Amino acid sequence: MEFIFTSFFLFVLVLVLFINKRRLWELSSTAVAKRTLLGTMGWPFIGETLDFVACSYTDRPQSFIDKRRLLYGKVFKSHLFGSSTIISTDAEVSKIVLQSDANSFVPSYPKSLTELMGESSILRINGGLHRRIHGLIGSFLKSPYLKAQVTCDMRKLVLKAMDTWKEDCPVYIQDETKHVAFQVLVKALIGLDPGEDMEFLKVHFQNFIAGLMSLPVKLPGTQLHRSLQAKKKMVKLVLNIIADKRARNAAISQGSKDVADVLLKDKNEKLTDELISDNIIDLMIPGEDSVPLLITLAIKYLSDCPKALHQLKEENMELKRRKMDLGGVTRWDDYMSSLPFTQNVITETLRLGNIIMGVIRKAMKDVEIKGYLIPKGWCVLTHFRSVHLDDNHHESPHQFNPWRWQNKDMSNCSNTYFTPFGGGLRLCPGLDLARLEASIFLHHFVTEFRWVAEDDTIINFPTVRMKNRMPIWVKRESYSGV
Repeated sequence: MEFIFTSFFLFVLVLVLFINKRRLWELSSTAVAKRTLLGTMGWPFIGETLDFVACSYTDRPQSFIDKRRLLYGKVFKSHLFGSSTIISTDAEVSKIVLQSDANSFVPSYPKSLTELMGESSILRINGGLHRRIHGLIGSFLKSPYLKAQVTCDMRKLVLKAMDTWKEDCPVYIQDETKHVAFQVLVKALIGLDPGEDMEFLKVHFQNFIAGLMSLPVKLPGTQLHRSLQAKKKMVKLVLNIIADKRARNAAISQGSKDVADVLLKDKNEKLTDELISDNIIDLMIPGEDSVPLLITLAIKYLSDCPKALHQLKEENMELKRRKMDLGGVTRWDDYMSSLPFTQNVITETLRLGNIIMGVIRKAMKDVEIKGYLIPKGWCVLTHFRSVHLDDNHHESPHQFNPWRWQNKDMSNCSNTYFTPFGGGLRLCPGLDLARLEASIFLHHFVTEFRWVAEDDTIINFPTVRMKNRMPIWVKRESYSGV
């Protein structure tokens, strides 16, 4: 009897060991099937941040990424800005990350930026409230009404600025475009015209954005503290404008004339005046640099490519002559549909210039993409520049070649291998307006002036900008503008 029990026990033990061994073998096989994330985490605490930033200030900003991609593959691990980070230079992986919902990935920013934006910023919130606000703003920014208003404002401000340009001293294109674009942006957001309040906002906004990449210390005297104080002053002004709108009931009795009107009309109780005011300021962050730098870089690339400049000028001169013959004013759809090569120049500038280097998302759970396991709590940097400059996707990627976009439908300005405005639920709602404003500026610039550009270099961190603000020497053409 004892022998039987012993034999039965041994049989069960062998069976359990066999099952466990098989399960371990299956798990081991699965682990082998998954791609191992290679890379290095760098120094304690600082990781590889210093190397990343240092390369960004050189004339080879892509060298940090290219070196590691060669060693570790298109998706690799690192440690940047205080977080364990997976860097994706794989277009398909990045697309999946961007299109994922808040259950998988949420936006992640440096701590100084999150302090300045606050918890209720559209750039940080997720879920239903984000979809609601993003949808409302996106629909309005694409509306024919706003495009017509922006066209009128942009043309007026551009011509006013150009009237002050002199032939005996340099014109700093980066400064000029920022001045014009900021006024157009604020008018679209809160309906504010040029004046004292506009200048007040402009001064304090510069103090505000100075702290976006500062040390996350809020003590008096620090940059972050100064930036927070500047934001409070701006929010107070915007709150006064919103209170005035409510008192006049303008957003309800009339059609929406600006983003503030759109948000005020919504009945969602979470859209308080304070939340609207905060978000109006935060919406200035992505809009403040994108349009001016798009125009500035386009002028730089055109200055270095006479063939492209000649074709762009001929196209815009033809539109100008046609409108003069018809006795009409150029409308917003003329700038978009009648200037196909101009649109190709803008598209190529976005690809080559990479005004937005990439975006960071944080994994809310373990996520597997194309065999890569992204651990919960890790960040993913979807690196747009790597895809835009990948010769597997774009022939001679470092060459400015607007003809590469001929006969290609770029109406949505986004595909797997071209994502200058991000993608997914957080695709920039102002992408159409950015193209429109750039088209208007370039149209009047190339039909009114000839110019010679001084040598200047592009700096890629913390944001893309020209080292010397893109100085040019202009000479007026002998005919008047439209």
